[in-house]
Parts: sequence; structure tokens; C-alpha cells
Amino acid sequence: MKKVLFVSLALAGLSVLSAAQATVITGNFTNNPSQDGWRVFGNTNLFRWDSTNHQLAVTWDSSQTNSYFYHPLGTILTRNDDFSLSFDLQVNDAIAFNYGSELAVGLFNFASATNANFSRGGGSSPNIFEFDYFPDTGFGNSVDATLMDTNGDYSHLFFIYDNKTLEPGVTYHVTLTHAAGTTNLTGQILANGAPFTALPLVFSASITDFRLDTLSISSYQDDGFGDSILAHGAVENFIVTLPPSPVQNLSGKFQGGQWQAQFLSRSNWLYSLERSADLINWTNVVSGIPGNGTNIMASDTAPPADKSFYRVRAERP
Repeated sequence: MKKVLFVSLALAGLSVLSAAQATVITGNFTNNPSQDGWRVFGNTNLFRWDSTNHQLAVTWDSSQTNSYFYHPLGTILTRNDDFSLSFDLQVNDAIAFNYGSELAVGLFNFASATNANFSRGGGSSPNIFEFDYFPDTGFGNSVDATLMDTNGDYSHLFFIYDNKTLEPGVTYHVTLTHAAGTTNLTGQILANGAPFTALPLVFSASITDFRLDTLSISSYQDDGFGDSILAHGAVENFIVTLPPSPVQNLSGKFQGGQWQAQFLSRSNWLYSLERSADLINWTNVVSGIPGNGTNIMASDTAPPADKSFYRVRAERP
């Protein structure tokens, strides 16, 4: 399935700084997140805004259905992109049972994560880029960073980890980074501002490509075999660094009987020019234009006599 991005997408509740090299999104919980574009999928009782400490209080409870406190990114990330995620995490308590399960914060593909067949513990979880903590169930505590591709099974993932314990009363600053063209990720964690771990241990399998479009604090349902977790904590101070917008410097003009749109494109995107008379129903004028990292001109050679609205659509093939 192709993922589509329209240039009109906005990031309510997150501060956005765009530059030629990157888009930096910052978000905290100073304001009520329900009024700032954050949404809940699943059990709303697992997430509570702490208005005093400006945090999101979270219960990770795998006895519940898959539940996410999430915010759309407004773009679609693949292996061709540079991007990073950082946030602060406090864990008050965490206990796991049988072979255990994780508490998670990261990026995913919303359509994949809300599919009825999605099971993080069951090994069917495509398009994941996240931090995980597995409390000890006889094998030691484990701090992980996981990347899973569009296949979403355990033969198509990459993760780095360390056998560390997240202690109560400590603020952990987590940073995960992906470099364009690679099939891995790197991580760095600070504890109360001091180095804690760079996740030196590696497990690597065959990664192809992925599609990420959502920031999420994720409580995953157990795998049905008693591998579970119950944890409480808080999350705050998100920073997401993304590639530049796929449509930049958009402008339009009517010239020579044609309406022309010009914009700066990005490689590995496909573009379409669309027209509407009412901003509700849209018609493709030109489609399938490959981005090349330079300025692109898209023209409507037969515009209607009456007024029309135009937009540029960008999609990942």
C-alpha cells in the first residue's frame, strides 16, 4: 500500500522548525495533549496527562489490547532518510512474567500497528523503530532499540541492547538515530545527564525497507502465552529530527494559458498535481512525477475557465 502525504498536513501541538537540511519537531506536555493533536488508540485509561509535572503518566499493561498515545509525524520515513528521536523517560516500577514483554516508545506505521493481525509479542509487527525495556524474568533486565521492516517478523529485524536496569527516580534521556541508506540504528542513553549506555550489543537479521509515519508511546498486548509486562512511568520532552519536507518552496502562476506549480522536490518521492473546484473533490492533472532533489514544474495545460484550487501530492512508492 502506498502512503500519501499532502502538503497541507499540519503538526498541531508540536513545534516545528524547518530548514534546508532537516525538520526538527519538539513536543512536551505543558498543555493538555488532547488539545494539541495527541490521540489515543485503544485503552484511554493507560495514559494520563500530569498537568503539574508536564508529563504523560503511562501504564504499560500487556493484559490490555494494543494501546497507543500517538501523534502523526506529517511525513513518511524510509531507509533512505536520516532521522532521529529523543525523549525523557522515568520508570516507577516494572515487572514481567514468563518470558516477559516490553514497555515501548518510538515510531511506527499507524496502519500497520492498528491492523488486527499486528502482534508485537507474536512476531507480526512491521514498521517499528522504537526504544524497549524488558524487565528481568530470569534472563536479566534488557534495554533495547529495535528496527523492524515491512515484513514485520523476527527474521527481518535489527536491534541493539544492553543488560541494564532502569531504576526508579532516575530520568533517562533516550536518543535513537537512523542514517540514510542503512538498515540499522544507533542509540545513546543518559541517566540524570550522565552516560548510561550506547547499547553496544547487536543482533542483526535481514532488513529491507520500512515506512514510519507516527510517534507513539505504545502498550502492547501480550502474545497469548503469558509473556507479559506491567509497568508505570512517565514520558516527556520529545525531539524528532526529520528530513526536509518533500515539497518545499511551492509557488504557482498562470502563464500562457496554463496553470503551473513549481516546487523543490526530494529523491525517492513521487509527485502529482491535483485540481478541485470545491476543495472536496480532487482530480489528478499530472501524476507519477519522480522527485530528483531539484525544482520541478507541473502544469495544468487545460485549466477550466472558472476558478480552481490546486495542490501537490507527494507519495512514497
